[in-house]
Formats: sequence, C-alpha cells, structure tokens
Amino acid sequence: MTDSILSKAATMEIPINSNGDSRTAEDDGFEQGAQIGGSLDEIVGTLPVTMDLQQVMVSGPNLNETSIVSGGYGGAAEGIIPTSSIKDIRSKSRGITPSHSATSRIANQPGHYPAPSMHHSNSNPSMMSEEATKGVAVEKFDSMKKWSINTYKCTKQMFSERFGRGSKTVDMELEAQIDVLRETKMKYERILRLARELTNHFYNMVQTQQALGDTFADLSQKSPELQDEFGYNAETQRLLCKNGETLLGAINFFVSSINTLVNKTMEDTLMTIKMYENARLEFDAYRADLEELSVGPRDAAAMVRIEIAQQQYQIHKDKYERLHSDVSIKLKFLEENKVKVMHKQLLLFHNAVSAYFAGNQQQLEQTLRQFNVKLKPPGSDKPSWLEEQ
Repeated sequence: MTDSILSKAATMEIPINSNGDSRTAEDDGFEQGAQIGGSLDEIVGTLPVTMDLQQVMVSGPNLNETSIVSGGYGGAAEGIIPTSSIKDIRSKSRGITPSHSATSRIANQPGHYPAPSMHHSNSNPSMMSEEATKGVAVEKFDSMKKWSINTYKCTKQMFSERFGRGSKTVDMELEAQIDVLRETKMKYERILRLARELTNHFYNMVQTQQALGDTFADLSQKSPELQDEFGYNAETQRLLCKNGETLLGAINFFVSSINTLVNKTMEDTLMTIKMYENARLEFDAYRADLEELSVGPRDAAAMVRIEIAQQQYQIHKDKYERLHSDVSIKLKFLEENKVKVMHKQLLLFHNAVSAYFAGNQQQLEQTLRQFNVKLKPPGSDKPSWLEEQ
C-alpha cells in the first residue's frame, strides 16, 4: 500500500496553465515542484506510526531518480523535472544550499540559461590605466627623492669647503691648466672684441672712400677746369676702396676663426670642466658621508647604510675619474689646436695689413690666395628674394 501511494505521488500529473501567462515553463515547473514537495510531506505524515521507516525507504522508489511529468503522459521531454531539483528548491526555501550534483543537473536541463556575468568589460583597461598612472607617479617621486638627497649632500659639502671644515680632492696640475685656460679665454675674447671693432671702423672707412670716389668722379664731369685733378683722386679712392674690401675679407676670416676657437672649442672644453667640477663635488660629498658612517656604530642597520654608501661612493668615484680623464685629454687637444689655428691666423693678419698699407695690391691678393680666403662679391650679404619671403 505504501509503495502504491509513493508511486502515485511520484507520477502525479501537474497541469500547466497556458492562459497567456508571461511566466516561462521553467518557472511553472519550479513552483509545481515546490507544491509536490509539500504534498509528499503530507502523504508521508499519514503513514502508520508502527511502520518501519527503513523498510519504507528501501522498498519504495528512490526519490532522487524519479521525475515529475508536466503536461500529461507522452508529453515533450522538456517538461520532465527531476525530483532532485525539487529538493534543491525546498532546501533553498529553508536556507539550505543545494549540492554540486543537483546544481549541475539543473544546469544541464534544456531551457536552462546561465545568469549573466556581473563583470564589466571596461574594468580591465581602467585598471591598467590606473596602474600605469601610479607607476609614473612613483617613478617621479623616486627621482625627486634622489635629486633632493644628492642636492642636500652637495650643498653640505660645498659649505664645508667654504668654511674650511671639509676636505677637498684637488689635482694641482690639472687645476693649474684649467686656470690658464680661463685666463687665455678672457684674453682671446678681448682680441675678438677689438678685431670686430676694427672691422666695423674699417668697413665704414671703405664705404666713405667709395662715396668720396663717386663724388670726385661726378665733379670731374661737371668741372672741366679741374677734370684731371678730380679724376686722379677718384681713381685713387676707388683703388683704396678695392684694396680695403680685400683687407676686410682677410679681417673677417680672422674674426671668424677666433670666434670659433673661443666660443666653440674653448667653450666645449669649459663645459666638460664644469661637469668635472660637479662630479668632484659629488664624489667628495659621498666620500665624506661614507667616512662619517664608518666611524659610527656597527649594528645591523648601520651596516646596511654603510654598504649603500659604499656603492654610491664607488659610482661617483668612477664618474669623477672618467671626467678627470676627459678634461685632461681635451686640454691637451685644445692647446695643440690653439697653436695651429693662431699661427695661421696671425700670419694672415700681419701679411694682409702690411700689404694694404704698403699699397701692394698684388701682395695683398697673393696673401688671400695663400690662406684660401675667398672674397664675397658685392651685394652677397643681402638676403635673396626667396629668403625675404
């Protein structure tokens, strides 16, 4: 009797409402399963108390393997709802989490659709951009921290040297060469300034001679009684103007060469010297820091700081020695280049000026050919029509 009752309950038909309700068949199946679960409790509750429960469970059908058919016998397979899913629904209503096997069987049923994912696709790019921004900020902070520490140490070392409380690394021979270079540069700058002034004055004199020669030539045409005298003077001024333009070409070449030597070659060496002096100051600052830590306590934290200071000291020592070598080499090459350039330029200046004031036009032109000085044609200093646009 018990077997027939349980079999009847397991195969009970549940009509499906199809009066246009918007709920899906799956929702109706879950609701009907919950109602069947309640009816099973009522049926089991009506059994006699004296009946052996173990015998009923053994002799009766397995509820995990039974199914409830909706829509009558012979209906579509989609209407079959396993009783295990009903037990899961009842467990959820009582606050019990369904087992993994039951959940997987429900997920495999036809008509079951997984819940949409709550992750947004645009979360990854935003997280990557935030991480990149944080990385740049951290890098800038580290750079600023290193710069601040280095500036503090160098400033401290500089004041210590000024007030005579700190030691300074000095190469007497190299320092003497640097002082000579700076003094030489000042003298060559004076030569360059005076040569430019001479060029400007001589250019004005040549322009005056040219204007004077044109005036004499005009008067020779309008004054028949003084035609020869005005003509001689006009010819002389034109010759002086021509020789003056030749001398201007030589002086301009002299000025250009001195300018290159002073403002490019010497300036490049002085820039290397400035880098060398900064490296020397940093080297002495980190050397003093290492010496100060070495005379302090030797605990674990102090040993770590000493090791870091030793590494920084070695880095700046290598930099100082490299720049020291660069300065020595550049000073040597600069001296050789200076002698070669000034020998040529001084000889050119002397021969050109002597030939001009001696009135030796051939010697003046020969001097320019000897030093490969090319004269610019009249009007070449003016920009072309294309450059003016």
